[in-house]
Amino acid sequence: MWKLFIPEISIAEKILRSGVVYLFLLLAFRFTGKRQVGQLTPFDLVVLLIISNVVQNAVIGNDNSLGGGLIGAVTILALNYGVTEVAYRSKRARRLLEAQPTLLIHNGRILQENLRRERITLDELLAALRRNGLVEPAQAHVAVLEENGGISVIPRTADGEPSRSNQA
Repeated sequence: MWKLFIPEISIAEKILRSGVVYLFLLLAFRFTGKRQVGQLTPFDLVVLLIISNVVQNAVIGNDNSLGGGLIGAVTILALNYGVTEVAYRSKRARRLLEAQPTLLIHNGRILQENLRRERITLDELLAALRRNGLVEPAQAHVAVLEENGGISVIPRTADGEPSRSNQA
């Protein structure tokens, strides 16, 4: 019964494996773009599930013990807490670890290069406008792809200025 809790590889190796996989995935998802985080499509979900299966062996090695799995989980949770804490305390780390908002519409004009760079289709942008009660891009003062993958829209008023009360 106690063998169930005893890792088959060293604790140091288990911690190292978990840490390396965590950092790799953190960087990989950070550099794949904001859209991946906030708007998972069925294709994104399939990729995420496959990646989790592929890296599983890198985390556990030849170890299927309960103790080894718990050590790996605690290592990943501790690293995640540490990374979150560093990002909270350091503006430089936050810029490296977290995506920055991207302007998609400015003064009613679609910024095509930013759409292309962020892999946002015109249909997705127009859907975000509709969700905010706008019919066409000219009605938007700004539309911003936020760091969480959502699109925020600030409409124009009748005089062309941004609306202060309708910010979504």
